Amino acid sequence: MTYYQWDKDEYISISAIQHFVFCERQVALIHTERVWEENIFTVEGQHIHSIADVQSTEKRGNVRIARGLFLRSSRLGIFGKADVVEFHRQFDCINRSGKFDGGASIKEDDGLWYPYPVEYKRGERRRVKANIIQLCAQALCLEEMFQTTVLYGAIYYGKSARRQEIEFDAKLRESTEAFIWHCRELLMSGVTPLVNYSDKCNTCSLIDICMPKVTGSKQDVEEYISRIVFHEAVGRNEEAT
Repeated sequence: MTYYQWDKDEYISISAIQHFVFCERQVALIHTERVWEENIFTVEGQHIHSIADVQSTEKRGNVRIARGLFLRSSRLGIFGKADVVEFHRQFDCINRSGKFDGGASIKEDDGLWYPYPVEYKRGERRRVKANIIQLCAQALCLEEMFQTTVLYGAIYYGKSARRQEIEFDAKLRESTEAFIWHCRELLMSGVTPLVNYSDKCNTCSLIDICMPKVTGSKQDVEEYISRIVFHEAVGRNEEAT
């Protein structure tokens, strides 16, 4: 298979794709303007990732566990690091799902092993599109790296200590690749989009920098600046008198 030869600066991180799906303005602020702020949600997220995101391997019966595995897809021009990739013996996967396609050879062991990415997140178990797209991007990297087919993965939620299994069907794969292309286009453009304020803004660590209530449209920005100028003028007049 012939891949497009991406330039070094054309590769985008899987984390950027996750940010893009969550909010296009967020990905531009973080990855173009290099802005970042901590809040309770990011700190909790870093803690739950620190548990998994340490490069190591271990074997538990018919499951081999790799932590902090570097990921890359030359076809899609993406890279990242997986929290956890479990490698299940091929016959285990057939018994579990009733269908299996492929397997990845692990040099240290005999037989075929099935890659199963696991992404760690804070909070309760729920379907979040950005997290699912992030996990699917990891699966696409694993497929290319190990020349196999990855059918399933899981998102582990720290607060509920439960997994949510995700099937990488054709629709999800197509959606993920589309997000990758759109994310790259935005980052290469160097443009930071405006945003419409919504409830999800309240969980974003960049809310004070982004100011979504006043940057949602050009009119809002102009009104915000006008108010600031007006109040400053009133203040100067009061001081003068």
